[in-house]
Amino acid sequence: MGDDKTRIESLKAQIQEARQDGTNAFGEAQSAHPVDIQKALVCRRILRGHFGKVYSMHWAGNSTQLVSASQDGKLIIWNARSTNKILAIPLRSSWVMTCAYEQTTDELVACGGLDNLCSIYKIKLDGTAVNRAEKELAAHDGYLSCCRFVGQKQLLTASGDSTCMLWDVDRGESIRSFNDHAGDVMSLAVSPTDPTIFVSGSCDSTAKVWDIRSGKCLMTFRGHESDINSVSFFPSGNAVGSGSDDSSCRLWDLRAVCEINQFGNDRILCGITSVEFSKSGRLLFAGYDDYTCHGWDVTGARSQISMKLSGHENRVSCLGSNPAGNALCTGSWDTLLKVWA
Repeated sequence: MGDDKTRIESLKAQIQEARQDGTNAFGEAQSAHPVDIQKALVCRRILRGHFGKVYSMHWAGNSTQLVSASQDGKLIIWNARSTNKILAIPLRSSWVMTCAYEQTTDELVACGGLDNLCSIYKIKLDGTAVNRAEKELAAHDGYLSCCRFVGQKQLLTASGDSTCMLWDVDRGESIRSFNDHAGDVMSLAVSPTDPTIFVSGSCDSTAKVWDIRSGKCLMTFRGHESDINSVSFFPSGNAVGSGSDDSSCRLWDLRAVCEINQFGNDRILCGITSVEFSKSGRLLFAGYDDYTCHGWDVTGARSQISMKLSGHENRVSCLGSNPAGNALCTGSWDTLLKVWA
């Protein structure tokens, strides 16, 4: 009994030390330059060019380009550093809800929405016009809410038909279906450390972790009181963040299979549209319906906002940090994308 007590006190001391030296909530070492959460991000670039609500954005693997999808019926490939538009792709349907950039070669982008299709476009960064999709993936019975590439050859989609699907990009065929949600699936994210694992968030208020190879649900996280609109993996792959219409973000541990933290306070009454971790994992960024983006310190108090980014004039509908970890992009219904650093 005495040994157990000593071990517990030792672990508490280690956790306290980790919080003070800038390591993350799991005691794992971060980058050589810990995040200074007292220093707010500043809007460095504004990407102007869309004429409708921006619904989705996703960074390229090179951390410089990004793709955005808007209700104006266009996919735009941007150089986020120069703010130049590299390419504008006209879509068959303007009711687009999601877009994704393939991370290895940066030559493919995908999008989908109320047309129930996932359209894949092959792009050339020399500005060569792209007027038609390379592939159109059709099998879902509901709108497409999210899509993400798994390597160069496969793609995952989430849909309003309560399912997720794995696709073979070259053949344009569905490989596997993931059926365990009881409501519209709104978001998915692939593990950064294990591409055979992904997580999905749904209007049934649950987040589920899946094995891509077997199609089986490995674990289910319950606790949100309303729709889960967005999910994101912690950089180590050991945890998942989620954002919901119940105005809270939650942090779930895959090893303990439970909630380990919750972020929100009584002053925040609106829903959360999107979440993503910083590269170090120290901050969980969340976009809100009240036109703001908040950064939550995963090691800090659950009700204390560590960073507040204001400037959009409508709902922040999407956000993402680039793979290099030195920039955050927010997209809004005010038609603008803003790059913060």
